[in-house]
Amino acid sequence: MNVLVTGGAGYIGSVLVPLLLQEGHHVAVIDNFMYGQTSLLDCCHQAGLTIIRADVRDRRVVADRLKRVDVIMPLACLTGAPACDRTPSEARGINLEAIRLLLELRSRSQVLIFPTTNSGYGIGQEGLHCTEQTPLRPVSLYGQLKVEAEEAVLEAGHSVTLRLATAFGISPRMRLDLLVNDFVYRALTDRFLVVFQGHFKRNYIHVRDIARALLHALGHFDQMNGQPYNVGLSDANLSKLELCAEIKKQLPAFYYVEAAIGEDPDKRNYIVSNEKIERTGFRPKVSLQDGIAELIKGYHVIRRNTYANV
Repeated sequence: MNVLVTGGAGYIGSVLVPLLLQEGHHVAVIDNFMYGQTSLLDCCHQAGLTIIRADVRDRRVVADRLKRVDVIMPLACLTGAPACDRTPSEARGINLEAIRLLLELRSRSQVLIFPTTNSGYGIGQEGLHCTEQTPLRPVSLYGQLKVEAEEAVLEAGHSVTLRLATAFGISPRMRLDLLVNDFVYRALTDRFLVVFQGHFKRNYIHVRDIARALLHALGHFDQMNGQPYNVGLSDANLSKLELCAEIKKQLPAFYYVEAAIGEDPDKRNYIVSNEKIERTGFRPKVSLQDGIAELIKGYHVIRRNTYANV
């Protein structure tokens, strides 16, 4: 198949694109390389890869490329609450209006698989897992834009949306601002962390399993068409303090303490059920513990804090 991946040189895309190529797909990437990343260099020898250095809001570029593809995977995104709060108009343009542009220009026969976020659940009820039927109540601009984009995608039809848990793990376009990645980096380099609102819970998923979930949705599109799916590790609905305890098992010198005052600007607090996508046959392969071990090894390579979306 011919696949368009917007933001294909980003944290998820630079893991996904090599897998798509390995599966024999022809892949076109639209990315503006806004972070100066070089994450697709090792794929450039592949004849099936096309790279277009452009903005996903460029109507002419998007319209031209859409004429040649069967599948659309929109990954381009200004990711995270802090980044969106800093430049809200830019966030709206990339995270929502660019999706609406794709929906306007695409053919209804083209498959669209949209990775969004489970942060739309906002603040859940204690002890209750958020399912795909749980009302969406985002608590940040980032979450609100992703919820609106998902609504537009599902309303347009011939699409699947994946509500991703908080990502972690090593990627060629590395990010240190993601919660697990950040905590492990601090545990290894500073050996100390002050945790704000340590009881707040989230679900987690490795970046390689995100790429696998996108491929799974493509391979099971007829079965999954028209629906949203939570994607995360079902055994990793953890609070921040529980996450720190998992990290400490591998880095015993790590000391962490919960702050008596102050609060996290990201107010998300919920647990998630991933049963729906599991019923389609998808299971994550990388545990949180294996991901922490991977990050510790990776951080012996990375010794500078230039890998973030902030």
